Amino acid sequence: MSKATRTDTPPPAPHAADSHDLIRVHGARENNLKDVSIEIPKRRLTVFTGVSGSGKSSLVFDTIAAESQRLINETYSAFVQGFMPTLARPEVDVLDGLTTAIIVDQQRMGGDPRSTVGTATDANAMLRILFSRLGQPHIGSPKAFSFNVPSISGAGAVTVERAGKAVKERRSFSITGGMCPRCEGRGTVSDVDLTQLYDDSKSLTEGALTIPGYKPGGWNYRLYSESGFFGADKPIRQYTEQELHDFLHREPTRMKIAGINMTYEGLIPRIQKSMLSKDREAMQPHIREFVDRAITFTDCPGCGGTRLSEAARSSRIGGTSIADACAMQISDLADWVRSLEEPSMAPLLATLQQTLDSFVEIGLGYLSLDRPSGTLSGGEAQRVKMIRHLGSSLTDVTYVFDEPTTGLHPHDIQRMNGLLLRLRDKGNTVLVVEHKPETIAIADHVVDLGPGAGTAGGAVCFEGTVEGLGASGTLTGRHLDDRASFKETVRKPTGTLEIRGATTHNLRGVDVDIPLGTLVVVTGVAGSGKSSLVHGSIPAGAGVVSVDQGAIRGSRRSNPATYTGLLDPIRKAFAKANGVKPALFSANSEGACPTCNGAGVIYTDLAMMAGVATTCEECEGKRFDASVLEYHLGGRDISEVLAMPVAEAEEFFGAGEAHTPAAHRVLGRLADVGLGYLTLGQPLTTLSGGERQRLKLATHMAEKGGVYVLDEPTAGLHLADVEHLLGLLDRLVDSGKSVIVVEHHQAVMAHADWIIDLGPGAGHDGGRVVFEGTPADLVAARSTLTGQHLAAYVGA
Repeated sequence: MSKATRTDTPPPAPHAADSHDLIRVHGARENNLKDVSIEIPKRRLTVFTGVSGSGKSSLVFDTIAAESQRLINETYSAFVQGFMPTLARPEVDVLDGLTTAIIVDQQRMGGDPRSTVGTATDANAMLRILFSRLGQPHIGSPKAFSFNVPSISGAGAVTVERAGKAVKERRSFSITGGMCPRCEGRGTVSDVDLTQLYDDSKSLTEGALTIPGYKPGGWNYRLYSESGFFGADKPIRQYTEQELHDFLHREPTRMKIAGINMTYEGLIPRIQKSMLSKDREAMQPHIREFVDRAITFTDCPGCGGTRLSEAARSSRIGGTSIADACAMQISDLADWVRSLEEPSMAPLLATLQQTLDSFVEIGLGYLSLDRPSGTLSGGEAQRVKMIRHLGSSLTDVTYVFDEPTTGLHPHDIQRMNGLLLRLRDKGNTVLVVEHKPETIAIADHVVDLGPGAGTAGGAVCFEGTVEGLGASGTLTGRHLDDRASFKETVRKPTGTLEIRGATTHNLRGVDVDIPLGTLVVVTGVAGSGKSSLVHGSIPAGAGVVSVDQGAIRGSRRSNPATYTGLLDPIRKAFAKANGVKPALFSANSEGACPTCNGAGVIYTDLAMMAGVATTCEECEGKRFDASVLEYHLGGRDISEVLAMPVAEAEEFFGAGEAHTPAAHRVLGRLADVGLGYLTLGQPLTTLSGGERQRLKLATHMAEKGGVYVLDEPTAGLHLADVEHLLGLLDRLVDSGKSVIVVEHHQAVMAHADWIIDLGPGAGHDGGRVVFEGTPADLVAARSTLTGQHLAAYVGA
């Protein structure tokens, strides 16, 4: 009889595949990063903090996400890669454990006038299929409901090769599109104010044209003054009907002017082609100012602003046309789609329903599908991009977010936090660049970069838990529990700015008096009508300087010196000191290094491989011709001045030989908004979102106006910088200005002299003033969502 022996079996060794639980970054040197090495846990929520310009985006977007995208692109064939943007490998020694990265950034959605919320999220595509199948009367395929497809038809003879013979056949075709023929699917038509184009009391010889770029003697001007269709010495108001038609509306006509073949065209169609066809945001500031002044946009009388042809508007489902559906608030549209019972369309209806419900869930139920995508704020655009990822079945993906709480009321931040946690709980790695303490608080892992901004940043100051960050003594840790308190006394208004019967977007005939000579904060949940009130309803001629959230556009040749206009007085100062012309001191003009054309680097295009940028050997990256660098001002050449940080340059141009008051004033404004660490020649493309916002604020501070309107100036600002911003706003008010701020940050609300709270909800649930008064009264009443959150913030 044998005795059975029991042996304890050792636990199975962990599978090799389970050992890859970290994203390892070693030796990252992108932009201002200083050999950063960190390990980020996968399938966790990691928040990256630090002052604006400390290197957060350089680490998360320009290193981790960029390398992930580059490696994915390399899996395609060389043929396919030839059609894709080429990405250079980031400056980093080792990147290990990467997964597919999905980037949800704050880049504004395309400002194309044809792009709407519906076209950007594919909701319109599904609606078009729905109406093409169920709409009565039936008018055609989904194209018949698209405002981007014109109706066209044609007929003619075609030659077909058959059995070695060429046979002619008659063919005809037609495409039924949904584009309104009057406005070509734009929804608006432009009307030109002729008084802004020319002074009709003058003749062309006397310089009648007042359009930018039409200077007497220039080719644009000579085209009209030497055309011969009308007398150049006759005042425009004396033109005959035919002469005026030729001047303003003549069709393109070939002619010779000064022996050169040119095409003459009436002034209005020429301006429409050269200026009005461009995206407004992409225009140069002086052109944009002219277009805003000379062109008025009104809803197209042909389609009533719906962009759609009469046929597309006539086809209905249960009394609702596709134009009605796109104009509905999305939360209402979701209910309408839910009410449709059509088994044959069940899969389409389910997908459309899921997309619309995602809008509501993410807090954008107040939008409509016909809203132009260029009018969305940075925060709204980012959340619209999130929609396609919410219902995704993908797991083990790295989601990268850039300040997802931008533009969100404290009430909405809780909902956003829930979405981030839900993405993580599905098994994804979530990386978030963020400043708001409410979002930092839900992190599993925190990486704090700093200690300062620009060259003073780029190092990891802390890595660990949220509790550890609070006790770490870093700048973020020290300010994590900051709580603002109310001012002891609020300023007395010096007058009022009256708004009466405001109905822009969702406003319900709002009457409000905005006190002048004070700091006024306009609050309310996202979509409650704050921007509509401040940007759309303040009467014209009130001396308003508006700083909105529009992105700064600029190439790698643009820098803070060119953007702010600082370079002009600097060039003039160099020219005066050396007795030469100012153009020599521009890297985009005569002073440019001839080898690299003033770029400082030479780019080599390698087709589907990443292009190579090498520092120009001739100028050693200084961008200027060697002869230009021999001219000095205050012992420095122009390249050394552009390499100075703002703080050093302010001192340099403030006194001594280089004393230049015009430059000193601009530098003072840059230092005031906390950009003292930026170098004058740093390319705009390398600036963070917060830095761009403040650069814009510094530029607008130079404008003459009594009322400053700021749209979320704390966007992209670190907790420590908010204090700095409040000091700047106080100085503006104390200097006699009136400051109106649209803001969600509780510290700014608490600091206000007067609060106007809109709501109570978003979209058609908002648009009313629910509170007017001091911050202390708002907290005492606790009658609105803002009041409740502000009370919790100040600990009242």
